[in-house]
Amino acid sequence: MAYDTHTGTDGPEPVTDWANDWDWLDDQWGERAPEIWADLRAQGCTVAFTERYGRAFMPLTHEAVSAIAHDPERFSSFRVSVSLPDSPVRKAPPITTDPPEHAAQRRLLLAAFSPRQIEAKEKPTREYCRSLIAALDGQDIADAAVDYSQHIPVHVIAEMIGVPESDADLFRDWVFRNFQLAPRDNDVKRALQVEMFEYFNALLDARAADPRDDLATVIVNADIEGEPVPRDLQCGYLMLLILAGVDTTWSSIGSGLWHFATHPEDRDRLVGLPHDDPRWVMAMEEVLRFYSPVTMARQVVADTEVSGCPVRHGEQVLLTFPAANRDPAVFERADEFVIDRRVNRHAAFGLGVHRCLGSNLARMELLVALQEWIDAFPGYTLDSRAPVTWANGQVRGPRSVPVKLR
Repeated sequence: MAYDTHTGTDGPEPVTDWANDWDWLDDQWGERAPEIWADLRAQGCTVAFTERYGRAFMPLTHEAVSAIAHDPERFSSFRVSVSLPDSPVRKAPPITTDPPEHAAQRRLLLAAFSPRQIEAKEKPTREYCRSLIAALDGQDIADAAVDYSQHIPVHVIAEMIGVPESDADLFRDWVFRNFQLAPRDNDVKRALQVEMFEYFNALLDARAADPRDDLATVIVNADIEGEPVPRDLQCGYLMLLILAGVDTTWSSIGSGLWHFATHPEDRDRLVGLPHDDPRWVMAMEEVLRFYSPVTMARQVVADTEVSGCPVRHGEQVLLTFPAANRDPAVFERADEFVIDRRVNRHAAFGLGVHRCLGSNLARMELLVALQEWIDAFPGYTLDSRAPVTWANGQVRGPRSVPVKLR
């Protein structure tokens, strides 16, 4: 079945066979992905297949995902999202670059995401969270995603890059189009790439003329091994920081808030704890493992096998880090949320050379956001009168979490 036969006047057909026709943009994926992976494992399926985006494979074991992530010679990061075979590609270093070029490109950003730099951002991030909570004063109901989690990473990453927070709605629109529409529509992807390039090209021109203390200034003046960074790569860095630094983190925060709204027994174990109590960190890490939002991809560049399944040059492989984090061969009680899990070597931030550069930042934002919310609303619960909605695709997480605050 060719990938374009699924599209009709009413859009793609719903998935009925996840083993042989998976689609990460299917409406079932956002809410049910962990259940889907568990069902596939129960069927004995370790690698699922689809032709909706050309030939693409979805491994479900931690072993296979880890092997792919550590094998750039056979699995290239040229494409990091499963999409149509002829989809346009724009470089977003360092995530779209393979070794040996990758290491030098990654070093350009390392200092900005060091533990010391992130530690300095904790207090202002906490103050910002408190300001969002203060804006809810007097309300009995709220949307924990729309009113809270979706603002925090936008605020933090906008300040780091040097873009105005007043453009937050634009950034959210980019996130939606990039992750929800572009994988199925090359015209959407091309238009979005042009729009983002023009925005960041203008920002870089402005910083070249008027340097400031932000990442845009660092990037426009950077060199890699003594050579100036080409403008298309400079824009690629900034595109990546927005797309990877916003949706991923707000999805983790939203998932944590949804979990504690629906599992009061877990929430109550955190209420009243000092912020330096290690139980907060264990709970945060379990949120990351259990609700890992990010799934990446690789393009096969040399014929090989994945869990005994042949894959060929030009085909795509989904790096299902969230499924790897539910693998019972690696994690005890893998499909349970264990709030005090002590051994938790999860893959929420990826594996191999492309392990998330911003993991320190994401952890800080998630921890602070959960602490401030639970401190402010220790008895909050889900408001069942309104639906919880989830995003599908590469970054999976709740987009609406209606709650009763008291």
